[in-house]
Order: sequence, then C-alpha cells, then structure tokens
Amino acid sequence: MNWLQKLPGFTRSAPGLEWALWKKLPWIALAGTALPLGLVALACLAAPEAPSPTDERQLTQWLYMAIGVVVLHWTLLLTIAIGCVIVMLMKGPAYVADALEVPHFDHPGSPTSDNKPEPK
Repeated sequence: MNWLQKLPGFTRSAPGLEWALWKKLPWIALAGTALPLGLVALACLAAPEAPSPTDERQLTQWLYMAIGVVVLHWTLLLTIAIGCVIVMLMKGPAYVADALEVPHFDHPGSPTSDNKPEPK
C-alpha cells in the first residue's frame, strides 16, 4: 500500500545554507569540543607538580566550566542539526495524501453540517 504519492510536476527547491551547515557540523562539533578541553589540559600541564589546595580548586573549576561549555555547544549543535533536517525535508519532494470527503461540501447550510441553525 502506497501511503504517500509524489505530487506530479513538483520541482524541488535548490539546496541552500542548510546543506552547507550540515556538511560542516562534524568539524564544528570537533573544534567546539577540543578547544575547551585543550585549554583545561594546558592549564593542568602548566600547574606545578604539587599544587596547593587553592590551585587544585581552580583547576577543578576550569574543568567544570569546560564541561559546561562543551555541553552547551553540543546542545546548540543539536538544535542547528534539527533545523537543517527540517529545512531539508521541507525542500524535498511534495507528497499528496488521500482526500477526505466532507459530507456537507455541496450544501454548506444542510442539517448534516456542523453549522446548525439556532432555535428561535
């Protein structure tokens, strides 16, 4: 059973910004993940071998901030990816579903319609 039929004569829209973004998303995800974690790694490497409790606390705070930035970045990327997919689907081929016959189509004021006259 064919659920949806393609609309005959429909021309697809040209690809736009959504495909350019879609192709760059893996690199954007990699850069946005590696940059904050790389900064934390550099801070840990620059720390002395026996850090004081204050230095250790600051390193831990940097780690937590980096994790927060990475999670925010992933959330933004997911939102952009969903938007790209929606635009791609909307620009795709058009489909026609089965028509639904309305019983009062020919006679809008008939008693079978939902617009019943009010009693006087």
